[in-house]
Amino acid sequence: MKTSKRPNVLLTGTPGVGKTTLGKELAQRTGLTYVNIGDLAQEGQLYDGYDEEYQCPILDEDRILQVVDELDEKMVEGGAIVDYHGCDLFPERWFHIVFVLRTDNTQLYTRLESRGYTGKKLQDNVQCEIFQTIYEEAMEAYNEEIVHQLPSNTPEDLERNLEQIVQWIEQWMKDHN
Repeated sequence: MKTSKRPNVLLTGTPGVGKTTLGKELAQRTGLTYVNIGDLAQEGQLYDGYDEEYQCPILDEDRILQVVDELDEKMVEGGAIVDYHGCDLFPERWFHIVFVLRTDNTQLYTRLESRGYTGKKLQDNVQCEIFQTIYEEAMEAYNEEIVHQLPSNTPEDLERNLEQIVQWIEQWMKDHN
């Protein structure tokens, strides 16, 4: 029996915009596989030292790229929801659609503060959101037609985003199977 084709979705945005919450719930509703790149890095200890200024581990780019290579087979199969705060690691061919989550700066500040972000790390992440850094990165990395911004401020936004993405996935599967 031929298995049906399923799309790959990238959820990206500044830390604290709600990628993980959205991704896990989407996986539950759609049966797609949720892949959190940050978790993979943590599980595999893919770090190269510690950044004192940002108070976080420094990702080992070479080892992360190995993980990306290992993911390639899964991505070719389809049916993955990938959660990461950047776009530069992934081949363009991996994704059928890219959602950049956006959050109001004041709210983002509060969310990041509650995660223990302080000083330069907090300021830089909020600035990243103000300057639409991740959105611009996505527009450069992928075909503009597949890149969409979604507001991610309230529980209502979350529900709306879930419904919209689930509908998109269902339509994609109808069109491609």
